[in-house]
Amino acid sequence: MQQDETMIDRMIASGRLAEAIALTRAAAMAGAAADQFRLALWHLIGDPVPRDLPVARHWLGRAAQQGHDDALAMAVALQANGSGGPVDWAGARQVVNGSNAPWAQTQRKLLAAMALDIAGAPMVHPVGRPLTNDGRILRFDTFCSPQECEHLAMASAARMEPAHIIDEASGQAVPHPVRTSDGAVISPTIENLVIRAINLRIAAATGTHVAQGEALTILRYRPGQQYRLHHDAFARTANQRSLTFLLYLNDAFAGGETSFPAYDLRVRPRGGDAILFHNLLPDGTADPRMRHAGEPVREGAKWLATRWIRTRPFDMWTGPEAA
Repeated sequence: MQQDETMIDRMIASGRLAEAIALTRAAAMAGAAADQFRLALWHLIGDPVPRDLPVARHWLGRAAQQGHDDALAMAVALQANGSGGPVDWAGARQVVNGSNAPWAQTQRKLLAAMALDIAGAPMVHPVGRPLTNDGRILRFDTFCSPQECEHLAMASAARMEPAHIIDEASGQAVPHPVRTSDGAVISPTIENLVIRAINLRIAAATGTHVAQGEALTILRYRPGQQYRLHHDAFARTANQRSLTFLLYLNDAFAGGETSFPAYDLRVRPRGGDAILFHNLLPDGTADPRMRHAGEPVREGAKWLATRWIRTRPFDMWTGPEAA
């Protein structure tokens, strides 16, 4: 029998973790799809049970078999990106092709317009044109279609939150001192096949493996918001951000240029275009010329997708600096 979600939440809040987990697990074993989905989410989040991606995929699969649509969408995303199991693009696409769910129909339409190989990668690798004499900054014209840009924005719209950092002294979230925007991360659980194909396209454009990329981050800048002059490389890390890929999702706004003062370069965003820049010098240290800024938006709203690419594979499940 399905457990009452409010009751389970109250039990967890009161410290009765073992009892709440036992009841949920028993209901899941008995076939309650909602409890199977809840158990999967717990194993994905790592709370109140340890994170276990293969176990999470098992329970997502069980719930999906019983018609739980959110579980099916999430299971397909993890299948395509290889979280908790082998990467299986072909299998994930077969599921999408066979589903009548609205999200699957949307993905089928967008995927049909992409020239993809059997692993979801682009048949033709995008080539950028240099914006600087040294070729350190490239622009990719029409990197994504308007429909793809809209899909990325819609996938994150409901998850947008103001940019914050954690204050080291208090441990509390405080407004970001450099970036005054709203943002959302496209986690592996919502990296659907369309977004996965775009991430594979970014990997092809940058000559890197898709596993080197951090989760795609969607940013929205409203009038007055900006990203002040900064560098994307970290002061200290074993796995540095070697490349930055910026994809402009729209252009119905004023202001918001991306500027590189060292090059006296200002890039005017155009929906669907992207820029790539190299953050590191040959010795692996930060290139000071790559300090850049997202200038203040004057009118409208600027939407941007950012993918920071590391020097080595990056595990999105273990935290931003654990890889």
